[in-house]
Amino acid sequence: MKPLFPGPSSPMGPKRAIWPAVKNGLRGRCPKCGQGKIFTAYLKVADSCSVCGEELHHHRADDMPPYVTMFIAGHIMVACVLEAQEVFPEMPTWAEMTFWPLLAALLCLGLLPIVKGALIAYQWALRMHGFGPESADDKGFEPRRLESRRD
Repeated sequence: MKPLFPGPSSPMGPKRAIWPAVKNGLRGRCPKCGQGKIFTAYLKVADSCSVCGEELHHHRADDMPPYVTMFIAGHIMVACVLEAQEVFPEMPTWAEMTFWPLLAALLCLGLLPIVKGALIAYQWALRMHGFGPESADDKGFEPRRLESRRD
């Protein structure tokens, strides 16, 4: 059974610092060196760091970044709407129905790469999903080679 959190004598290698890696991920930088970029496009993760060569394609962020982004954006939006109702009680409905959805969309689009970078860095720091030495968790995920058939 592999250890949940690797220690200094763990076969998975030395323990990685979580917070520095997550800070690098929040900035969109490589969790290992902090220099290379995690993303090659808006949300497209680089296969490896252009500076240190750390492989980043192992990540399995999947649906977690949008969930966390909506959670954060929703809390910010609720606070803003409630405060705006107090400060501008006579604001026309058409203005609110135009402004708030636009602000929510922009907030989500701005937060999404930040949150995704942080979650990828968190996975790297915990050696999850192939970010450490090969483990049983990663078996079966290697690309299969298709042999050409001669008929």
